[in-house]
Amino acid sequence: MIPFLSSSDIADTVSDIAKEINNDFGANPITLVCILKGSFIFCADLIRLLTGPVKIEFMSVSSYEGTSSTGTPIIHNIPSSLNGKNVIVVEDIVDTGICLNYVLELLMLQGPASLKVAALVSKPSRRVKHVTIDYCGFEIEDKFIVGYGLDYNQLYRNLPYIGVLEN
Repeated sequence: MIPFLSSSDIADTVSDIAKEINNDFGANPITLVCILKGSFIFCADLIRLLTGPVKIEFMSVSSYEGTSSTGTPIIHNIPSSLNGKNVIVVEDIVDTGICLNYVLELLMLQGPASLKVAALVSKPSRRVKHVTIDYCGFEIEDKFIVGYGLDYNQLYRNLPYIGVLEN
C-alpha cells in the first residue's frame, strides 16, 4: 500500500470544510445525509466540528464491484422529511458522479431549502455526470484509493490515512 494522504492532511482538510460550512450556515440548522458505508468516518469527524444545530440521516448507496463501477446505483434508506431543510450530502469520494447525481435527484424531490455536497475526495477526470461539489477536500487523479472509510471489497476502511491500492 502506498500512503497518499496522511491522517494529519485529512484532519486539516476536514477542519477547513467544517469552517466553510459553519461560515455558510452559522446557527441555522442543517441536516447531514451521510452516504454509507464509505463516508461514515469523514462524517463523524465533520459533525464534531460543526457549530450549529445538526441532524443526521444515513443512506446506503453502492455501485462498485472490486475496483470498477457497475454504473447502476443501488440505494437504501432514502431519508424522508427533508422539506424546507438545509441539507448537505456527505460523500467520501465522487468518481463518475452517477451515484451522487441520482442521490441528489431523489433528495430534490423532497423540497429541501438548500441541497449541497461535501466530498472528501473528487476525481474530476472520471466524471460522467456533472455534479457540483460545494465543499471539496481533495481533487486527485485517477487512482484507486482506500482508507479513512474508503474500501476495496469492504477492506481497508480502518486505515487512518488514505493509500493507493496497487495491483
